[in-house]
Amino acid sequence: MTTNPVRKALLERTPTFGTWIQLGHAGIAEVLATAGYDWIAADCEHTDIDVRGFTEVARGMYGRGSVPMVRVRENDVLAIRQMLDAGARGVIVPLVNSAEEAGAAVAAAKYPPAGVRGFAFSRMNDWGVRFDEYCRQANRDIAVVVMIESRRAVECIDEILAVDGVDGVFIGPYDLSGSFGIPGQTDHPTVKTACAAVRDACVRHGKSAGIHLVRPTSEGIARTLAEGFTFIALGVDTVFLGQAARAALDAARKKSE
Repeated sequence: MTTNPVRKALLERTPTFGTWIQLGHAGIAEVLATAGYDWIAADCEHTDIDVRGFTEVARGMYGRGSVPMVRVRENDVLAIRQMLDAGARGVIVPLVNSAEEAGAAVAAAKYPPAGVRGFAFSRMNDWGVRFDEYCRQANRDIAVVVMIESRRAVECIDEILAVDGVDGVFIGPYDLSGSFGIPGQTDHPTVKTACAAVRDACVRHGKSAGIHLVRPTSEGIARTLAEGFTFIALGVDTVFLGQAARAALDAARKKSE
């Protein structure tokens, strides 16, 4: 059995609520973890967060309950291996378009014989103190979520979900809209239909479906849950900061008029 509550929820298709970090600072991780998110994912694909930055983020979360996850920069053995050694308990792998690519992501996250992850003393095994214990449990604990961000991925969704070790998928709605030639139109019927196809495939395969609510509202969250999504990202640190800053300033200016 897994000791990772997020992987357990993925396998059981029960809801979890996480968020994204784009500003790779331990203090931000502390604030978000203290707020009570089930998981927090550092975005190492679209930001300057590297392995050192993610390590600091993971340290900021340590002991505060949230599961540290990371969107790796690419579907690459070393990119995945380094983040797991640095403290990630789950990886979100971008631009997975086929069963072969999904299999490669799973293999990179698992120790032999299930995969090709390299063995080493690292932060995750307390620099060797818990080496044997960690190695015995890691393959059961590391969550692997692949991102569905293209028309091709939607067309191959059944084959992707059939890959053993893929615990769930996460839709990238902006990239998905771009692949259909309607960039940014995430509410376009074509994008909505594609998202529904992915969700329905997840139901057929008993896998979790995830999606990002960039600007979450009560209505949006309720709708997303009703649609069957369970791995749900709420906002992102940069959006939270910008929204709160603008709201406070707007309120102050209105009172001073």
